[in-house]
Amino acid sequence: MAPTYKLYYFDAAGRGAIIRHLFAYGNQSFEDIRIPKDQWPEYKNKTPFGQLPVLEIDGQQVAQSRAIARYLAKKFNLVGKNDLEALKCDELIDTIEDFLQKGLKYFLENDPAQKEIHRKKFFEEDIPYYLEKFEAIVSKNGGYTVGSQLTWSDFQFAGTLAELEKHHAGLLKPYPALSGLIDKVSNLPSIKAWREKSEQKK
Repeated sequence: MAPTYKLYYFDAAGRGAIIRHLFAYGNQSFEDIRIPKDQWPEYKNKTPFGQLPVLEIDGQQVAQSRAIARYLAKKFNLVGKNDLEALKCDELIDTIEDFLQKGLKYFLENDPAQKEIHRKKFFEEDIPYYLEKFEAIVSKNGGYTVGSQLTWSDFQFAGTLAELEKHHAGLLKPYPALSGLIDKVSNLPSIKAWREKSEQKK
């Protein structure tokens, strides 16, 4: 009997986006449970480690977005063609997480003076440093982050960079390979169908 899945996350993209997209790609049904922010305090203690997302598999809860995504990637054959490609996926996903954490220092800072310091560093140092390297990797691999076929690393990159571009239009203009990767993932038939269905529910 096939397992049943329930995904618990907020009504936002964030760290739940890649999980939803992987489910969509694999044409795997799941219950997409979105916790309202005002209900989070009472729900928090029901989670394994006081955070979301949480995936419930036949009643058993699992936390940590990357662990959940890796589980689904294995299930849907998105971990590369061999162990080395699987390792490269992990390497790049950990690296884009490092990049994201640098950005969060700017986005989450409330003190105006500190925010400007973080903004300057992120946009003038971190973005060029990381995106130039990411661009070179995707260009070398013919439009993919790892190997010559779709992996969960592509989903993570496309989601993270699309969100960044949404808030800072034109940011990816100097990086055509990365822009192409976003288009490739977002135009997958299963992803487009899931997105259209999700928008209709709102």
